[in-house]
Amino acid sequence: MRLGVLTGGGDCPGLNALIRGLVKRGTHEFGYEFVGIENGYMGLVEPELARPLTEEDTRGILPKGGTILGTSNKANPFAYATREDGHWVERDVSDQVLRRCEELRLDGLIAVGGDGTLSIAHRLVEKGLKVVGCPKTIDNDLSGTDQTFGFDTARLIVTEALDRLHSTAESHDRVMVVEIMGRHAGFLTLESGIAGGADVILIPEIPYRVESVVEKLHRRATRRRSFSIIAISEGAFPQGGQLAVLDSAEAIPGRGVVRLGGSGKVLADLLARHIEAEIRVTVLGHLQRGGSPSAADRVLATRYGCKVLDLVSAGQWDHMVALRAGEIISVPLSESRKERRVDPSGELVRFTKSMGISFGD
Repeated sequence: MRLGVLTGGGDCPGLNALIRGLVKRGTHEFGYEFVGIENGYMGLVEPELARPLTEEDTRGILPKGGTILGTSNKANPFAYATREDGHWVERDVSDQVLRRCEELRLDGLIAVGGDGTLSIAHRLVEKGLKVVGCPKTIDNDLSGTDQTFGFDTARLIVTEALDRLHSTAESHDRVMVVEIMGRHAGFLTLESGIAGGADVILIPEIPYRVESVVEKLHRRATRRRSFSIIAISEGAFPQGGQLAVLDSAEAIPGRGVVRLGGSGKVLADLLARHIEAEIRVTVLGHLQRGGSPSAADRVLATRYGCKVLDLVSAGQWDHMVALRAGEIISVPLSESRKERRVDPSGELVRFTKSMGISFGD
């Protein structure tokens, strides 16, 4: 069997570990042949973006971040952006993807990505292509699985950043606002905020009141705590307010989603009207995506890469691998289209509030 492999969407730690596990098991146990599709779905649209993917190509990649195949979050074949007569237009080139797979003599395609990549995979199955998926994202927001690889490493990075900011915040009696990725899901902000000892945690699922945050800061001041750490998700917003957006979907042809950012500055500007303490905003940005994957992400990604071959062997197309109650199982690709959110009344939020940490509500 000859299989194409692509990594789409944003990069995250563990992608190379998955590729390694997939190719090594596929070669040794099944005798499969692999073709690396470069730059996500772009590699099935643009020429010369596919190459043989052998065990030799996977040597030494286990501890490396990113992906040796490259990736793209602006290559949706159902709305593919091309420049014509000086203007960006979006075309449906999905038929071209199917023809390209035939040219490459692929018996099936393995798509590794988040909700966007896997939703596209499901649509390609509906057009007749044989596809299986592997979920990844630092946001951990896919409903089909308990956890995506990439999340654990990002959580460690954010936690370390909060640890480091504690010392400088305390030295200068400052309020440190730390903007954290996650889009519309607050898992990364919530869990790293708890691990990093944040005093205030603001997530998209719980719109905040500025007055509530100010009250928390004032309470800390009366306890001779003249500094504070606020962990805020890029998708958090004040009650009655709007998301902080860097670019609209129209500004990024082929992407189809807005680019969030600036929630930390929005909060800082609001707080400055009510408190005298110095406020500093730190945007962690793509630091959260980079670097060597944690041991947990290496293991989970490897398990996904190995398990997806069982789906291929069983002809279980239009499914993806998933982690449920500690076991790797398969679920329909359609599950990836349902976004998972933090439960505002769930145990973790309830316990966090009981420790005196504010969510601004």
